[in-house]
Amino acid sequence: MDVSLKGRVALVTGGGRDIGRAIALELAKAGADVAVNYRRDEGAAKEVVGEIEKIGRRARAYSASVENWDEDVAMVADVLKDFGAIGILVNNAGIASRGNSVADTDPAEMERVVRVHAFAPHYLSKLVIPSMRKEKRGDIIMISSVATRHMGPNGGPYNMGKAAMEALALTIAKEERAHGIRCNIVAPSLTVTEMGIRLTKARTGGKDIHELDASSPFGRVSMPEDVAAVVTFLVSSANPYANGQKVNVDGGG
Repeated sequence: MDVSLKGRVALVTGGGRDIGRAIALELAKAGADVAVNYRRDEGAAKEVVGEIEKIGRRARAYSASVENWDEDVAMVADVLKDFGAIGILVNNAGIASRGNSVADTDPAEMERVVRVHAFAPHYLSKLVIPSMRKEKRGDIIMISSVATRHMGPNGGPYNMGKAAMEALALTIAKEERAHGIRCNIVAPSLTVTEMGIRLTKARTGGKDIHELDASSPFGRVSMPEDVAAVVTFLVSSANPYANGQKVNVDGGG
């Protein structure tokens, strides 16, 4: 099975930490050069760049709040200038809701969460697709969540944002397949990330997310590397035909 990404360039949003970091490193291990987007933690993004360079691939860090159109325009222009192409776009950047009911949700919170999860992927896809059409192959991955399967209470903004992201993915998959671009969705369950740890504390009061290992599929909570492995497969030549699909990375439970 050929998962080589040699000669391809990936832009990973939120690539400095957690799932984004794991994806950036896994893509680099498969041969891709990687543009690592970050919003605040420049140090973490530069650490990822350094790790990618040790692998032998090119990498650079780019600061942009992905929900901001002007910052996205500037970032994509810089990536194209530095790397010459973007053949893989991973829309990974995300933020959590504050856990309130719809009646108690601040409208400003709803707008910000939806902008990060829905507006940002739309902006970046719009900006990247024109040059991606010129590549032999293009891939757009939306990092969603199993939350859209359950639509649980007290997470309206997050549910709305991820549902809109998935609608966008399915639309792009149909619009761009004639140009050799595939668009797929990867939906993690609770994963060992900063967001996952905070969510666990808020919902269970537990101090350690690994307290949930025993009740999780395969005896452990999902790790960022589990998500990265699926992303790497989907954007590689090992996946010649899957398009417009959603893969739940939840251990089957």
